[in-house]
Amino acid sequence: MDLEAVRTFVAVAEAGQFQKAAADLSITQQAVSKRIATLERMLGVRLFTRAARGAELTIDGQAFLPHARELLRVAERAGASVRPGRRPLRVDVLASRSAQSGLMRGFHRAHPEIDLDVMMLFDIDTAVTAIRSGAIDASFRAVAAPGRPLPEDIASVRVLDEPLQLLTGPAHALAGAQSVPLAQLVGHRIWMPGIAPGTEWAAYYDDLIAEYGLTIEATGPNFGSDALLDTIADTPALATFMGEPTRLIWPAGHGLRRIPVTDPTPVYPHSLLWHRDNPHPALATLRTHLAATTAGHDAAGTWAPGWVIPR
Repeated sequence: MDLEAVRTFVAVAEAGQFQKAAADLSITQQAVSKRIATLERMLGVRLFTRAARGAELTIDGQAFLPHARELLRVAERAGASVRPGRRPLRVDVLASRSAQSGLMRGFHRAHPEIDLDVMMLFDIDTAVTAIRSGAIDASFRAVAAPGRPLPEDIASVRVLDEPLQLLTGPAHALAGAQSVPLAQLVGHRIWMPGIAPGTEWAAYYDDLIAEYGLTIEATGPNFGSDALLDTIADTPALATFMGEPTRLIWPAGHGLRRIPVTDPTPVYPHSLLWHRDNPHPALATLRTHLAATTAGHDAAGTWAPGWVIPR
């Protein structure tokens, strides 16, 4: 259906005159008449009758008017959904309970006036493709895998170093520790199902294993955080890593322990990625918010791979 003809029909219905509608639309009266005639031919009915007072809606015109207005509203919403500054800011995070998600919740609290869509893509390659296509405006990604630099049109800034903690069940050998040096984890089984080969987080843990001789197992299917917590609680030989800001709830009977890792503390470096030509005004607001509210990087006593995205 020709939306300009529909728009003209609504203008005539509201103005009550072809001449007034033409002035409102900044077109000629002849153009108004042609558009209405085209619409009437398409619908197979008359929409107006000429009267002394101007143009009056027929019964069919009265029936069509609310639907015509709705068509115009839908068209406006469709345009706004992809118009920078009017559509929501679309941001990718790794997981709903992650530190990245926490950063976006903080941003939403600080700027409730900004419409926001938060989504979860799989890996950095998927995220970069989505940024370049305009499907998303920004993505939080921990690292760039070695030998795979970001494309030149993708900008990045390091926004958060997330300390890792050891999570154990109550019967684990380290459950009573107030903190544990990283070197003391050698020989302990750290179970992290869901580490997918080729991803940025797999590259991070590969470097951690290589440098400190840890045993990190990614065996078995990933049934989610609840299944992971159940297994850790019931298996004295297993522990897992968890980000300090990660917020999880587990049954009181699990007796799980969150233990800081020290000397050094491994930190998972999160960076914000975006397209250099992205015009969405809320993107600059997000970057300013993160710069003002996130902690510093490369703090003394911490470890991160040497090939992470620079700050």
